[in-house]
Amino acid sequence: MKVLHLLKTAVGASWALRQTRELVKLGIDVHVALPDGPMVAKYEAEGVHVHQLQTALNIRNPLANLKTFRALRQLVAEIQPDLIHSHFVATTLTMRLALRASDIPRIFHVPGPLHLEHGFFRRLDLWTASKHDHWLASCEWTRRCYQRNGIDASRLGLAYYGVDVEAHHGNNTGKMHQEYGIPDDAPVVGNVAFFYPPKAYLGQKRGLKGHEDLIDAVDLVAQDIPELHCIFVGGPWGDSDDYYQSVKQYAAKKQHGKFIFTGTRHDVQDIYAELDVAIHPSHSENVGGAVESLLSGVATITSNVGGFPDLIKPDQTGWLVPKADPQALAEAIRDALNNPQKRHQFAAQGYDLAAYLLNVKNNASDIARYYQNLANHNCLTPAKTKESTNEASV
Repeated sequence: MKVLHLLKTAVGASWALRQTRELVKLGIDVHVALPDGPMVAKYEAEGVHVHQLQTALNIRNPLANLKTFRALRQLVAEIQPDLIHSHFVATTLTMRLALRASDIPRIFHVPGPLHLEHGFFRRLDLWTASKHDHWLASCEWTRRCYQRNGIDASRLGLAYYGVDVEAHHGNNTGKMHQEYGIPDDAPVVGNVAFFYPPKAYLGQKRGLKGHEDLIDAVDLVAQDIPELHCIFVGGPWGDSDDYYQSVKQYAAKKQHGKFIFTGTRHDVQDIYAELDVAIHPSHSENVGGAVESLLSGVATITSNVGGFPDLIKPDQTGWLVPKADPQALAEAIRDALNNPQKRHQFAAQGYDLAAYLLNVKNNASDIARYYQNLANHNCLTPAKTKESTNEASV
């Protein structure tokens, strides 16, 4: 089976690299169209056929899309894929508009629920789809949203964007405590995420990752636990340094708690190992950083949005709180810090769930089976895969 994947970036999006790598191992002939960038060589090293082409819809310059449409149609004619698999809203819109006359089955693998949470963009997704379009949700919330909006179950699947489970084991070397002068007995909570500024056209007043909410919550908890330290790991996304600086200034004005901003780091797993609690207070999210903190063995608190509830089960694997609610978040932080036995139990149970649910090998097999179902339904004749004799066969 030959499948063409569409990506809008060759910087980051390592989840797509992991997925295509495992699909290649399953014997699928994987092609990817993406712009030039540092990820190109990594795809090629994993046996993926790379075609350097930007396929994201250009909103600011609509006339430029005509050239993009022609280039994509030409690429499809050359490759002749059995399926086309898109990973972003912008690449999906290009795929649908450029290939309206094509009967090749098309998949939109939805990376997160953000566009579905806003009426205009949700309707744009639904309105541009034809009978040849299908959806792969990457969390249960997304799948239920499409069902509520009339998408038949036969056109809808679920496949998480998985991780390499074994890559999430850090070592507590105490480097952060030493680097920032944190006392050994001080409680430490933290958040690992880029800083995304609010988008006014979506009605956002605070950043997508809820950094301001966490600052407010820590300020409340630190009134009772003065030595509480909160570490923010991650820098500004893109050209949003002004927003990043504004968040740092917001924290500096708080009277309680100690806030540390590390900027972008490449030793995240070791940092997780130093945290008592990892906190992900996002306003919109798929499974986000919860999978990373759980696989690092850290007790985890998240907002009740998107795919977080797939991993965070209250009183089992972590704490789930309403989004944009610093008071509720503060209560969860207090409970976690005051109950070390509960923290350890939740962390262990959370690890087991994440290691099963977000294992990229399992997720790739789910996708391969979805491909096969589409192939059977559309009377395609894909080649047998290397795993055709076992349960993960295509």
